[in-house]
Amino acid sequence: MAAPPGPAAPPPAGFEFPPFHAYPPYFTLQPVRETRERQGSLWCGLILGYCAATRTSVLRTDERDPGPLFGNAAIGRALLPEARAAFLGELVAAGRAEWLDKGRTACLVLWRSVEEWARLILELVRTYGLGQAVMSVEELSSGDDVAGTELAGADVRVLRRALKLLEGQGKCRLFSGATPEEEGVKFL
Repeated sequence: MAAPPGPAAPPPAGFEFPPFHAYPPYFTLQPVRETRERQGSLWCGLILGYCAATRTSVLRTDERDPGPLFGNAAIGRALLPEARAAFLGELVAAGRAEWLDKGRTACLVLWRSVEEWARLILELVRTYGLGQAVMSVEELSSGDDVAGTELAGADVRVLRRALKLLEGQGKCRLFSGATPEEEGVKFL
């Protein structure tokens, strides 16, 4: 068992942890195949739901503090890094996450699929008449045009993946700048 988590952090507003999050055995990888499959399914659903509620895109397997997602101070349990990596690995296998490093310590969680992000981008383009507009990729996350939309604060790495999908569909054109911040997109 990992070191007990610190003081209980409150769940994000409007988010409620499922009952299994208070059940100690679910913080240890289960040896029985059927139980382990159910455990993985529950944790994967929780990870996606928590990341969506908190708008978290990157989770780490190597952090000492498991935080409220991977730990439950009320029962003194936390997932070991190996268990965190196992559940994130299941999301990677399902196409809902990507490892950001070879050591599998940082994972980009796609709490919305790339296709869903692409749809949101196209909705923004249509709603605000941005057809033929040129903007930086960074502006899709933090620009004035996205303030108050689902794109506000979105991880730029996720948006790049969605834009590459749209580019493949002939709906935009990506171009490089001198720096990553200058990477741009033109909607067609």
